[in-house]
Amino acid sequence: MRNDHLRWAGTGCALLAAVLTVLVVAGWQPLLSYDDQVARDLHGQAVARAGFTHAVRILSDWVWDPWTMRALAAVACVTLWWRGDRDRALRVGLATLVSAAVQQGVKGLVGRERPVWPDPVASAHFSAYPSGHAMTATVVCGLLLWLLPRRTPAWWVGTAWAVAAVSVIGVGFTRLYLGVHWVSDVVAGWLLGVAFVALATSGSVRRRGSGTAGP
Repeated sequence: MRNDHLRWAGTGCALLAAVLTVLVVAGWQPLLSYDDQVARDLHGQAVARAGFTHAVRILSDWVWDPWTMRALAAVACVTLWWRGDRDRALRVGLATLVSAAVQQGVKGLVGRERPVWPDPVASAHFSAYPSGHAMTATVVCGLLLWLLPRRTPAWWVGTAWAVAAVSVIGVGFTRLYLGVHWVSDVVAGWLLGVAFVALATSGSVRRRGSGTAGP
């Protein structure tokens, strides 16, 4: 039953991401207008609050950077492999690598321009859609939550979920606040990230005696 719910959630997020992609490619004006308004409002705040903006850049460029997230996934893969949990090690590794490849492929196909400002507070390269930061954080945080042992104390589970939520939501905010993404870029990253986590973890093999299990 739990696997069924996971698959439905992943399928739903994938479909929503597909619809959002169509709207972006088609240039649906209500969406573009909303993206533009939010971007302008946040950029105005970023320019006016230099100290806070500097802190946001540190979070975006170092703490929640895609390479930092991929490093965490790599550590998880090595640890699982060393413990003999090859199934989950491969799932985590493949999900991280394939999601990165899909992310770059969609960016290239959509070819969406990033916001352009006369007074930028940060810079980013390649296409905007979807947000690589948002998608990578969602994939890696989701996979790490999945790896929590079944008998993990409830307060540890709650803490882990809180840290993951802050990271995923926080990285999306930083990319918008720094003026390098549109809202729809970030939402697409989140949706695609959830879809990849669901695909990677559904139907996982339970290891006897390990104290852990996939959904």
